Amino acid sequence: MTKIKKILVANRGEISLRVMRSAKELGIRTVAVYSEADRQALHVRYADEAVCIGPPPSSESYLRIEKIIAAAKQTGADAIHPGYGFLSENEDFAQACHDAGIIFIGPSAKAIELMGSKLAAKAAVAKFNVPLVPGTSEPITDVNAAKKIATQIGYPVLIKASAGGGGKGMRVVEQDEDFQEQMERAISEATSAFGDGSVFIEKYITRPRHIEFQIFGDQHGNVVHLFERECSIQRRHQKVVEEAPSSVLTPAKRQAMGEAAINVARSCGYYGAGTVEFILDDKMNFYFLEMNTRLQVEHPVTEEITGIDLVKLQIRIAEGEKIPFKQEDLRMSGHAVEVRVYAEDPANNFLPDIGTLKTYKRPQGNGIRVDDGFEQGMDIPFYYDPMIAKLICRADTREAAIEKMIRAIDEYEITGLETTLGFCRFVMQHEAFRSGNFDTRFVENYFKPAALPLSGNDYEALIAALVSVNLTEQAKTSQNVPAEKQPVSLWRKNRL
Repeated sequence: MTKIKKILVANRGEISLRVMRSAKELGIRTVAVYSEADRQALHVRYADEAVCIGPPPSSESYLRIEKIIAAAKQTGADAIHPGYGFLSENEDFAQACHDAGIIFIGPSAKAIELMGSKLAAKAAVAKFNVPLVPGTSEPITDVNAAKKIATQIGYPVLIKASAGGGGKGMRVVEQDEDFQEQMERAISEATSAFGDGSVFIEKYITRPRHIEFQIFGDQHGNVVHLFERECSIQRRHQKVVEEAPSSVLTPAKRQAMGEAAINVARSCGYYGAGTVEFILDDKMNFYFLEMNTRLQVEHPVTEEITGIDLVKLQIRIAEGEKIPFKQEDLRMSGHAVEVRVYAEDPANNFLPDIGTLKTYKRPQGNGIRVDDGFEQGMDIPFYYDPMIAKLICRADTREAAIEKMIRAIDEYEITGLETTLGFCRFVMQHEAFRSGNFDTRFVENYFKPAALPLSGNDYEALIAALVSVNLTEQAKTSQNVPAEKQPVSLWRKNRL
């Protein structure tokens, strides 16, 4: 085994801080990398050392493999943690670390490459009898050939980019006459996002739930799962609310899906932290969706119900240690819910609303956790993902965790920009969520901007508008009227 002495975190924001805190608790020194836009960022100030790696655009900084490797060599870091996003699922980065003699805190480059291709992943897991959604087994770019396949599968179908995820290059097609246009759009988007326009066709599962299993493997062939997370509340195919455990899985279904997740990991000789994602239909049939070969944004809910620090476990496995427990040793305790706090305007189709955190006060209390990378007065850079924080609440029961989350949302003070907090409160209060009777179309089925309460920014705008109207009307009324007979406004009365 090799003991890691210094870790460079090849990321930014809250995940960079999250990794550094666990590393420091293990007595490991930390190195931050940062772009010029992040010069004053919290992760830069928190690290033992920091290296600037370029201009603000991620293509010139956080995505430049050679700059990150050079920073590791410059500071003497013997390991690199990729966080999530950026280069975390880049097999070339993992290989570059290996070639430079630096420990990559993650899986092998081979495993990343295999699971990075959805079709290759499907072929690998099929050998382990993991259930798959009916569809093509080879990438396809020919529209006419794909259209014939879609007809054979039966509408609705899902067109998905073979080389990527995050909802890019994904189109649901309800009928034959729409297929050509939607496939051409999917190919164009996949080419732009991933440099690969190949797609595949799957049967579209109506009313699907998105349930994923946290898995860990070590370099000695041991694999376990740390139970599931429900991630069905999404916008633009990206998660906004997550919880653990799922409210719908029976013990038997949990065991079956957990075993399937372990088999997915075994299909590629996986070690490190990974997430196996499944689609669950309305008849409780589950199908393999994909594997994310990294730590997930929503990993805190798993930590809260298992009591296991996933980052520390990642580091120990990277050092060559065995997983320190067996599957039968693991237990779930309580329930945890996480909401992602984005600088987005839910009333405007969740578009980013970048600005300055004029007010920023975190909620407090037992069972409340905030993972963030900002403080009051800081700007949210428009170069990167607009997530401000993750708010996590844990309690003994699901109902208690939801109530605690509502209280925490109400106490979370953010002004200066719009956020998703109001939307997340809407979710917590909605009967579909509280009953557990929801799917990935929750936003489309239930959410209307009018359901949101006025935010602090809305109140400011409303007051400004009322003042403007009042002054305008007062000016009109005051013309040719003696001063002693002029009306007194509400604001003027309060000053008298």
